Amino acid sequence: MQRETLVALDRDHLIHPVVNYRAHERRGVAVLESGRGAYLTDNNGKELLDAFSGLWCVNVGYGHESIVRAAEEQMRRLPYATGYFHFGSEPAIRLAAKLVELAPPSLRKVYFTLGGSDAVDSAIRFIVHYYNALGKPEKKHFITIERGYHGSSAQGSGLTAIPVFHRNFDVPLPNQHKIPSPYPYRNPEGSDPEAIIRASVAALKEKVLEIGRDRVAAFFCEPVQGSGGVIVPPKGWLKAMQEACRELGILFAVDEVITGFGRTGPLFACEAEDVTPDVMTVAKGLTAGYAPMGAVLMSEAIYQGIAEGSGNDLPVGHGHTYSAHPVSAAVALEVLRLYHEGGLLENGIRQAPRFEQGLQALLDHPLVGDARSRGLLGALELVADKETKARFDPALKLADRIFDAAYRNGIIFRAFGDNVLGFAPALCYTGADFDLMFERVRHTLDMVLEMPGVRGALR
Repeated sequence: MQRETLVALDRDHLIHPVVNYRAHERRGVAVLESGRGAYLTDNNGKELLDAFSGLWCVNVGYGHESIVRAAEEQMRRLPYATGYFHFGSEPAIRLAAKLVELAPPSLRKVYFTLGGSDAVDSAIRFIVHYYNALGKPEKKHFITIERGYHGSSAQGSGLTAIPVFHRNFDVPLPNQHKIPSPYPYRNPEGSDPEAIIRASVAALKEKVLEIGRDRVAAFFCEPVQGSGGVIVPPKGWLKAMQEACRELGILFAVDEVITGFGRTGPLFACEAEDVTPDVMTVAKGLTAGYAPMGAVLMSEAIYQGIAEGSGNDLPVGHGHTYSAHPVSAAVALEVLRLYHEGGLLENGIRQAPRFEQGLQALLDHPLVGDARSRGLLGALELVADKETKARFDPALKLADRIFDAAYRNGIIFRAFGDNVLGFAPALCYTGADFDLMFERVRHTLDMVLEMPGVRGALR
């Protein structure tokens, strides 16, 4: 089908996530046609280096034939199997067991979803059910972090602390609370890691005291804040927050939807600090984006509490038609094999210093105020004044200009509204891919610097 026809059909019928609808109607869709390794091709034949792994998810890169074969073989054998009525399928059962084997040892049970948003929503429902089953119905309050992202479901969007996900959606809910982000670049405590950690622990304890210990159910956090601007807390922060939750008697829920499956180095970011959460949500890298799937992993204590509270007769009234989908599970099993036996996890760890060095080298650019990363998850923060860290005037629409310039330069990355540039290269990246990536990023920044009003906005 010709591009003009696709653009017209898209404009007339397809609703896109997280865009301004009028802006999208004016701009038109960029149609992606194929992918191989770290590269995409649009339907004009333009090759693009994907520096964002789709949407933080295509961790293995595009075009792995073994994943395609796994999906095809499962579709021929059994394309669908419900998990209701005590039914199941071999791939889903094997995948649940494999995840428990690989995850932090505190997590023993797995519930499958279609992605990260419904994994978070399911986690909230399980936690509420758990406390009701324990006879503690007052424990209904949840605490998260400013700039955190926990999906865009009806409840998860309230745990999310990014204003665009709240506007006109009547969230956050009255039982959803926030504490400040650790955000080293803009932390009132300065950049001292220990001071930042102490401040976060104190803020959590203060918030729990304000709400009441007997009313707080759980604290949710990301090991690295993704959509909030790739904010990398100091090492030791995640462990300290877990210990604070234990002391406070609340559940510790870690959202590894973005950070899981090699994105920060180890398979799960929790591994780096020996963190053992009560609940963990995953998605994205679980299937590397080749099929929809997410999961909630929970402790034995939570599972047993829910099970006992339901007695011998009543079902636990939570489910999805496509939970534990056999094709998605078959894809995930092959993706997990590629992380380990295929050497992708090892390659991601090996390439991480090259990624960090490339980001740090861009600190000499007039637009760049901060460079930060962990593993293959990183960001550049653009500022109008490097000394005061003053942001650019939103009227410049710098993020839109950057994204357009990057596309023209043959590279895709995330340009957030507050002019943080997010990067999540696939674990298959080579040194040559990184050389090309940073060459194109620098060229993009140079182009944007010379656009009307940009250089004059620098102080």
